[in-house]
Amino acid sequence: MRVFLASVLMIIVGVLSAPTFAHQQKTAISRVFFNPRTQNIEIEHRFYIHDAEHAVKQLFDRNADILSREETRSTFADYVAKTFTIAGADGTVIPLEDVGYEMDGRYFWVYQEAKPQPELAGLLVKSDTLREVWPSQINTVNIEGNGDIQTVTFEGDAEVLGVDFDGN
Repeated sequence: MRVFLASVLMIIVGVLSAPTFAHQQKTAISRVFFNPRTQNIEIEHRFYIHDAEHAVKQLFDRNADILSREETRSTFADYVAKTFTIAGADGTVIPLEDVGYEMDGRYFWVYQEAKPQPELAGLLVKSDTLREVWPSQINTVNIEGNGDIQTVTFEGDAEVLGVDFDGN
């Protein structure tokens, strides 16, 4: 009887939790890292594959398939690169180079980097990826390796957000 009840309970929990994984998260996290070893600025963007799957059909075409088509993955990575920018506190855009992308478990990662920059007093960030698809999309960007970790969150009407480095 205990085995039967435990089995029924596991089935109920599985059924109730399945919709959680099937829904779009509508969140992304990016990390801007000032690498002290190379002096480069390294950027990594993490998206839920489930969100990317739905987005590519709206952004590119209804036959886009991020799971099985390399062309779709490449196009999505290019889209991410075009919708994310950083600039110095004075507004001078910092050129970013595309490094690559990969699927890893539940996530789609996109990588970029910038050459070493002269001393920056701060950073201006624009992270619009998927925000035209879903107005409720939230993009969080963590800036690390230049003083304390700082976070900016793009939601609602946020377009460009900045951080100061306080002479670090």
